Amino acid sequence: MKEIVIISGKGGTGKTSLTASFAALAKKVVIADCDVDAADLHLILQPEILKKEQFKGGYKAVIDKKKCIECGKCIELCRFDAISEDYVVDEISCEGCNVCAYFCPVKAIEMNQSLSGEFFISDTRFGPFVHAKLGIAEENSGKLVSLVRNNAKNIARKDGYDIMLVDGSPGVGCPVISSITGADYVIVVAEPTLSGIHDLKRILELTAHFRVKTAVCINKFDINLGISNEIENYCKNRNLKFLGKIPYDEIFIMAMIEKKCVVEYSNGKVANKIRDIWREILTEILN
Repeated sequence: MKEIVIISGKGGTGKTSLTASFAALAKKVVIADCDVDAADLHLILQPEILKKEQFKGGYKAVIDKKKCIECGKCIELCRFDAISEDYVVDEISCEGCNVCAYFCPVKAIEMNQSLSGEFFISDTRFGPFVHAKLGIAEENSGKLVSLVRNNAKNIARKDGYDIMLVDGSPGVGCPVISSITGADYVIVVAEPTLSGIHDLKRILELTAHFRVKTAVCINKFDINLGISNEIENYCKNRNLKFLGKIPYDEIFIMAMIEKKCVVEYSNGKVANKIRDIWREILTEILN
């Protein structure tokens, strides 16, 4: 089983739309949405949820008023101003650092694990799908990404799937690191803008650090031909596989409105270009 992760240096590059099209083109695939902070692959895949479980990630402080002597030590030490003057903890402000509980002289504060979100195992028209929903203002998204990936891997290995497709997060933060670590192949979707090329270089430094085989494609390449050429030359000068360029087309929007991926919705120029890129990917992972 080969694990392919699709990521981007910034949001809005078309990463999720391309992941959905790749899922449609793969013959036997398990899909994982690891962009847990803003999961939206389910909007195209329209999954039928088979299993749902709670995700408990971080910890929140809880003050036992019966034990509390209101000495003020916890208020003094809390760097997040999460404890009010009447000794009530604001769950949103609390970062779960444990300082208040550690220094409480009468042990009146406990750290309780909090419900941070949910994760799902579903079925789609393309194959099994593991995805998640992180709660508002909740953290530990890296841990949730690992949970999603591990469940997808277990399904792939158990049922003999050839490919696991992962829709990763944009950027270079903890969720991205959790998405790419140990992957077989990473595809970076770039866009030809100043911020796009800046963030592309950052994420390529990250994949190089983790020694993950990486390739690049450009979406909406014709909105700025100069920067598109710069990205292509940057890849060639560093011996990075350049998969191809996809033109800007409102077909992406039209397909999403119909809750379909581009290669389902159209047989036009853009869909054929995506098919060409997918063939390039298969050639790379099989070599």
